[in-house]
Amino acid sequence: MFDRYQRKIEYVRISLTDRCNLRCRYCMPEEGVEKLRHEDILRFDEIVRIVRALASLGVRKVRLTGGEPLIRRNIVELVREIHAVPGIETIAMTTNGVMLADMAEDLVQAGLTGINISLDTLKAASFTELTRRPFFTRVEDGIEAIAATGLKDVKFNCVPIAGVNEEELPDLVARFTRERPWKFRFIELMPIGCAYEAGFTGVPMAEVRSQLEASFGPLRPVLPEHGVHGPAVYYQAAGFAGQIGFIDAMEHQFCSSCNRVRLTAEGFLKLCLNARTGVDLRHLLRNGMSDEELRQALQQAIYCKPQEHHFKAASYEEKDSRAMYQVGG
Repeated sequence: MFDRYQRKIEYVRISLTDRCNLRCRYCMPEEGVEKLRHEDILRFDEIVRIVRALASLGVRKVRLTGGEPLIRRNIVELVREIHAVPGIETIAMTTNGVMLADMAEDLVQAGLTGINISLDTLKAASFTELTRRPFFTRVEDGIEAIAATGLKDVKFNCVPIAGVNEEELPDLVARFTRERPWKFRFIELMPIGCAYEAGFTGVPMAEVRSQLEASFGPLRPVLPEHGVHGPAVYYQAAGFAGQIGFIDAMEHQFCSSCNRVRLTAEGFLKLCLNARTGVDLRHLLRNGMSDEELRQALQQAIYCKPQEHHFKAASYEEKDSRAMYQVGG
């Protein structure tokens, strides 16, 4: 399935909820968060139906996100159902890891093939300050639980923030990639959510790389592996089992190779992270749309996917003003 710019769309990120058990300062306000009503969120049978339609059009990878996806009840069963959809090769999840310890083994047995854990610091006090929740030890337990499953595709996501965690970046990389074949990725702070209102300033990826090379020596580029690729560019330090990834959406756009769409928790097929354009699939599904009509609606919408995200534009009339937890992380 291709859009009008001849990009091959084979990856869907599905938000299961807009709720989260953390309140990260660059993502969500401390209080006053307006939550979706239960009846407005897609049911699992509706999600699986959409996945089946997308798979028939060429989508091969599904990522479950939130909010925090592990909050959603019976998520293990959803993973199992998606795993059974013909054509789906990869089922991944992005989580903060707080609830992972109790679910890791069941998720992997149900068909989960990859996991991304968001982690910005190794210091319990800094974690509590940044997330407004004292759950650092729970995240540590979750990481050890996923390691015990033997899952190979384990990644970590970190947002480098000036004056917050920039001094910890080499320690984070060493902790998770020196001995284990995992990937630690740095994601440039984007103008989404509460980041700028909270006074945070992101650390440019060039500075992050320079800091890491000062600690570990030159970083060697790693060729992409087979499968459905994301926006990260990977490197490896000498003697390290794992890899280091950089996602610098602000300085180096990867829009020309974007292969993904997003499905929000309330069922809106979102064609670009920074745009409002898309189609309300929940409305269509709940008004009697057939499977073939669903396929056609998906194909027509994806064909019109925007060319780029326009993060740097002073004004962009199609810009989505919602935070990341509302559109799907």
